[in-house]
Amino acid sequence: MPARLVLLRHGATEWSLSGQHTGRTDIPLLEEGCEQAKVAGGIMREHGLTDFGLVLTSPLVRAAETCELAGFNGQVEPDLMEWDYGAYEGLTTAEIRQRQPGWSLWEDGVPGGERVSDVGRRADRVLERVRASEGDSLCVAHGHLLRVLAARWLGLPPVAGRLFLIRPGGISVLGWDYEWPAIEVWNRGPG
Repeated sequence: MPARLVLLRHGATEWSLSGQHTGRTDIPLLEEGCEQAKVAGGIMREHGLTDFGLVLTSPLVRAAETCELAGFNGQVEPDLMEWDYGAYEGLTTAEIRQRQPGWSLWEDGVPGGERVSDVGRRADRVLERVRASEGDSLCVAHGHLLRVLAARWLGLPPVAGRLFLIRPGGISVLGWDYEWPAIEVWNRGPG
């Protein structure tokens, strides 16, 4: 069987619960997020998702801590950092839409931050690394980045990431249907 890619979104933070865009702000997990990470690790072990040839984590503390609490020792991969939200960092979608009615991260981007194509290029570099490794891989990272990573795994444009939701502590498995990339499991876990 070809190698699979397991995605684990970091556990809950103060901003993930409030809906604030948390790109590069390095905030810690809440106690709830720590528990989600431990439960996610248990679920992964129950389903035999433990033998990884490559374990990568975003350098941001909320992802690195999730990786550790889930029971894995990850290598830091800067390309797994969350979308750079620029001037919209820390704002909710409702707050942004007060300034810019009808705003969509996927269509409009952010002033002073990354475009969806930028995030897509980073996701492609991660996938190159994953596909060059032996065995299954695990990536522990952030909501929007993981959504783009899933879209790119499937051969879709980065903007197709808007079609996938992954909650804090959510586990997803990207695999294969013969030679076609496919989603085996989406958004399972404690979130």
